[in-house]
Amino acid sequence: MKRAAPYNRDAALDAAMSLFWGKGYHATSLKDLETTLNMKPGSIYAAFSSKEALYLLTLERYFETARQKFREQIEQAATPLTGLIEHIRSYARLSPDHAARQACMLMKTMVDTRSTEPAIAEASRTYMAEMRKEFASVFARAKAAGEIPSDLDEERLAQRYQANVTALRFELHMGAPQSQITALSEDIAHDLETLRKKQT
Repeated sequence: MKRAAPYNRDAALDAAMSLFWGKGYHATSLKDLETTLNMKPGSIYAAFSSKEALYLLTLERYFETARQKFREQIEQAATPLTGLIEHIRSYARLSPDHAARQACMLMKTMVDTRSTEPAIAEASRTYMAEMRKEFASVFARAKAAGEIPSDLDEERLAQRYQANVTALRFELHMGAPQSQITALSEDIAHDLETLRKKQT
């Protein structure tokens, strides 16, 4: 009997993440997973235990990838505040077919599973809280560097920043015209620049 070709775990997780991100947990069927991963049901369960376990793995992958990309953007920027501003502006420069033009997978997961899949919903909440901590850390660095006033609350700034990112991602998801996306990202960037101007 011919053996099935060995699967590439990283490639399978990336493919599953893209599928789940686009369709959501409940709308993704086992048949969808079979087709996307090019794996039989038995192989999927042998590799990932269950649909829920696979989803949690892809959610973790999404979070880790997003966090690492954000950290790299901040490290490449001239200053912490500049990094936050450039991160916002980067959404307006996404190519038409870029995956990040859809709503954040963490937020979509919260909406999709909040009342039905508590473990998945809790994981998404945890990851969103971790991203807010990332934002707060950068605002704290901006304070330490003297970019923004020392009396500003980095936790509150991070909460607002995350809300702005979410709103911008939602507009992208809804297919808003590029001119509106650019204008919105510049409005948010201007608000951040205003923090710096408060020192002068």
